[in-house]
Parts: sequence; structure tokens; C-alpha cells
Amino acid sequence: MRTILLTKARPWILPVLLVAAWQAAASAGLIPPYILPAPSAVLGAASGLIASGELFDHLLVSSARALGGFVIGATIGFAFGFLNGVSKTSEEYLDTTLQMIRNVPHLALIPLVILWFGIEEQSKLFLVALGVFFPIYINTFHGIRTVDRQLIEMGRIYGLSSRQLFWRVILPGALPSIFVGVRYALGIMWLTLIVAETIAASSGLGYMAMQAREFLLVDVVVLGITIYALLGKLADTAARLLERHYLAWHPSFQVH
Repeated sequence: MRTILLTKARPWILPVLLVAAWQAAASAGLIPPYILPAPSAVLGAASGLIASGELFDHLLVSSARALGGFVIGATIGFAFGFLNGVSKTSEEYLDTTLQMIRNVPHLALIPLVILWFGIEEQSKLFLVALGVFFPIYINTFHGIRTVDRQLIEMGRIYGLSSRQLFWRVILPGALPSIFVGVRYALGIMWLTLIVAETIAASSGLGYMAMQAREFLLVDVVVLGITIYALLGKLADTAARLLERHYLAWHPSFQVH
């Protein structure tokens, strides 16, 4: 039991040590509070915002935007990745165009997106979906194309229909690559949302941080950044749990 607890706690040892060093340096006056407030001050700011309910309101808005944009981008990315992965003809017509769009930094489109959608929800959803689309598309495409051809031929020999072949051979074979795309896309999701909310928003964690910057509330700015980091870690942990669940049959993902 003790060994299991130590194993679970090991990844958090370095972050805890860094926060302890940060607190010690701030308490000793080595870090001025207007540069980087102490963790205790950040916790105090969090306590005040939780008491007023403001933090949960912003958290709820940001989470809804992130989830909505991710679902839209991931669904479209998977559809195009699947289509181009199974069809050479589709790849010839679509992949070049998609690769050209991929090389345009999606955050550089913010001024244009604001002109299209204003600062309403559509602009944030569009940017997040666009950022999520390409990691899912590329990894789905790569995963399907690298499925063992011998397994597909064997499935055909055993009389599997196209639908059975997809669910029993192609999708399971492509899942490791798809999950890599999901984990990468989750990072892009939060990165995009941070930038979008700090430039064009009237609510959300990014907006909260920008408002705090206007009033020189550095502790609230650091709190917003810390929450984004924690949400990113939470999303990655959820993706890894799904990965282990759906790839339990795969030797590389079995827990020893």
C-alpha cells in the first residue's frame, strides 16, 4: 500500500518542491509581490473569488467553450482523417488543401475572426475547433494508414463486411495514434482558449486575468494561469484514462 502511494505521489514531488521554493523565496523578500506574488497570496485571491462566486462563473464559461470547441473540431478532424485514410481519391482531392490551411497559424486569424463573429461565443468556438482539428485529423489519418495490411486482408478473408472491418480491425489499430492526437489537441485547446479570451471576450478565465491586469492584481493573474495549467493536466489525465481503458488489449498500454 505504501509503495503504491509513493508511486502515485512521485509525479507531484517536483511541483510541490517548486511551489515550496517559490513560497520561501517570496517570504524572504527575494521575489517582489508585484513581480510574482507568493502562493499564499494566490490562494488568498482564489478564496476571495470563490466566496463571491466569480471564479466558478468564469470557470464554467471557459470549460463550456473549451469542451464545445473540442467536440466540434475533433468530430470534423476525425471525419476528414477517416475519409482520407480509407480513400486515396479523397486524399488526392482534400489533403493538399488541408495541409495548406494547417500551415496558417490559427491564432493569426484572430483579427479576421473578430470581424466575422465579433467577440461572441462563435469566435472562441471557431478558434478552438480550428486548433483542435489538425492534431486529430493528422493522427487519425496516420493511424488508419498504418494499420497492418495483413490484418485487413485477414478480416476480408474471414468475410467481414466493411462496417465490421472498420469496428473490429481498422479503428482498434488506429486508436493509439488517435489518442496521441487527442492529447495533443487538448493542449492546443487550452492554449487557443487562453489567447482568445484575453483578446476577445467579456467573460471566462482569460477575461478575468485581463481585467486583473488592468487593476494590477498580479495574484489574480497568476491564479488564472495556474487554473489553466491545472485544467490542462486534468484534461490530459482524463485522456490517458480513456487511452488505458480502450487500449487495454494493447501490450504497450497495459498497467503492470
